Amino acid sequence: MSPEALRGLVERALAEDLGRGDFTSQLTIPEYLKAQGNLTAKQELVVAGLPMAETVFRVVDGSVEFHPLQEEGTRVNARTKLARVTGSAAGLLAGERIALNFLQRLCGIATLTRRYLEQLSGLSVKLLDTRKTTPGLRALEKYAVRMGGGCNHRMGLDDGILIKNNHLALAGGIRAAIERARAGRPVVAAGLPIEVEVRSVVELQEAMAAGADAVLLDNMAPAKVRECVVAAAGRVRLEVSGGVNAENIRAYAETGVDCISVGALTHSAQAADINFLIEPL
Repeated sequence: MSPEALRGLVERALAEDLGRGDFTSQLTIPEYLKAQGNLTAKQELVVAGLPMAETVFRVVDGSVEFHPLQEEGTRVNARTKLARVTGSAAGLLAGERIALNFLQRLCGIATLTRRYLEQLSGLSVKLLDTRKTTPGLRALEKYAVRMGGGCNHRMGLDDGILIKNNHLALAGGIRAAIERARAGRPVVAAGLPIEVEVRSVVELQEAMAAGADAVLLDNMAPAKVRECVVAAAGRVRLEVSGGVNAENIRAYAETGVDCISVGALTHSAQAADINFLIEPL
């Protein structure tokens, strides 16, 4: 996300929260008062999103001083200070909620991603995210996945050719869809690999025969995935998706697939517990 896009996102979030102004702070806090606040982890987490928090406070108060105390992607324990913020007391209060909303969301995604990744210790399989992201926040949420140690799949529909079940139903099947994609690829999507979703060994073999570059094994049990790995014999890249969770991801990874995509990394991550305590200077 460009700095301009990032600032625009922050400005929209602040406008939504501030409305006509922070009347509570205006009525109770002296305008001249300076303050300092610490963003502190209340649980073990993986840090992601401190630049977002900094942008929030700087948009509210251009003179604010923001000091990150931890590196992005670092795992920290509860009660660890993540950043120190100094500026006008009213400015810190105005930015508090939005800064925390971004930071808690992104740390939550990074922490969940790291939890999944730990189940893959010692294996070469890649952990991928999906397009199941919060509208408007995809770039940030996929950034958080990377901070957790995962890899990004497609950023958008123009970032790959992935033929899924609805495409197959409309295109007339696996072979027809792949052949059409291969024929048109040089014109509209040169260089992009063609991946197709399958649900059986028979469909996998059809996809390989039609010239697919990669195959998505959809909603298969680990035993069925292992059959597909044997049948593919390394001729195409194999991805697993659907039905994967933190408890069974190791079983899927041990089948020998190349990558596993998990929508839960972004659509089901619980916000991390972080607070922001302010004191006058």
